[in-house]
Amino acid sequence: MKFSNRLVWLIAIAFGVIILLTLIAAPNGSKINSGSTYNRAPDGYGAWYAFMQDRGTTIKRWQKPFQELQTEKRPVTLLKIYSQLSEPIFLSEEKEWVKAGNTLVVLGVRERVSAAEFSTMQKSPSGDVKIETRRRKSSLSKDKISLGDRFGAVVWEEKQGNGKVIFSTTPYLAANAYQDYLSNFEYLADLVNQKGNLLFVDEYIHGYKDADVRKSEGKGDIFSYLAQTPLFPAFIQIGVLLAVLVWAHNRRFGSVATLDTPELDNSTAYIQALAAVLQKAESTDFVVEMVGKEEQLQLQKALGLGSQLLDRQTLINAWQQRTGATRAELNAVLQQQDRKRRLSERELIGWLQKWQTLRVKGNR
Repeated sequence: MKFSNRLVWLIAIAFGVIILLTLIAAPNGSKINSGSTYNRAPDGYGAWYAFMQDRGTTIKRWQKPFQELQTEKRPVTLLKIYSQLSEPIFLSEEKEWVKAGNTLVVLGVRERVSAAEFSTMQKSPSGDVKIETRRRKSSLSKDKISLGDRFGAVVWEEKQGNGKVIFSTTPYLAANAYQDYLSNFEYLADLVNQKGNLLFVDEYIHGYKDADVRKSEGKGDIFSYLAQTPLFPAFIQIGVLLAVLVWAHNRRFGSVATLDTPELDNSTAYIQALAAVLQKAESTDFVVEMVGKEEQLQLQKALGLGSQLLDRQTLINAWQQRTGATRAELNAVLQQQDRKRRLSERELIGWLQKWQTLRVKGNR
């Protein structure tokens, strides 16, 4: 049974559509990463987190669900930096947690747009703080406003039982983009520095989770993660489709055939590579010089003259006495070596053959 080209094309198109839909439906990871201390982009807080560590402040990243904060025995200050502007609405458990004596700092609260300039410098005890938003919280008493102007508050706080909540209309209060404005970093540091409180930055809202949390949520490994995404049924369908195609074509996978890997001789490979380079560069003079010296040493060893290069006359005399051959035969080869000129490939081969002949005579 054979499939037509039309059916093959339909299967390929269907496979492409599945991949395209998966990419389109995938969440935008770059947006959720905005405001994270792991983010080094302008909208991240990696620089501020490093700034806090350099000044000796004990600060940690919180990568667990909010409920587990309630197990902390000491008071806690939790900094939440939203990736998108959010309404100041809290769950009942969050309110109870704050009332118990904890502090919640929220950057990125949605408020109305005022008539204020988009970019302003706000006065604070830490210095002038650069603010780039027109959003202000109006109708607040002065004792609640931490940072603001005549149009309303940019940063304010509200008491909740024994604790408090601090809000900011901008999520970029001390983002990486404001590294040239040290007052912004100092201001946020003073804002979250509550005496005696543990300080955490919420990374759980940015998708970062501790290993034990991922495992408890069934995302401890890649297979568990894929099983909870649209990719898993897509892979099952593709697997079934491939199985049908194999069965329809009546093909067997068969046993695995192992291929023998040839042993690599590094010395031989190096020599061959060097020879190829020299041949391409037409550097026969270099070849004649180097090979000539080695051939002369081999000949000297065969004649019992040691491993130090001798002058031509001494070598020729020893050669004649040992072999009884004419002096001209060896002298011609040595003269060719001393001429320092490029040889053609044919001349080079002839010269090497003469050396080979001389070595055979020397070994007799």
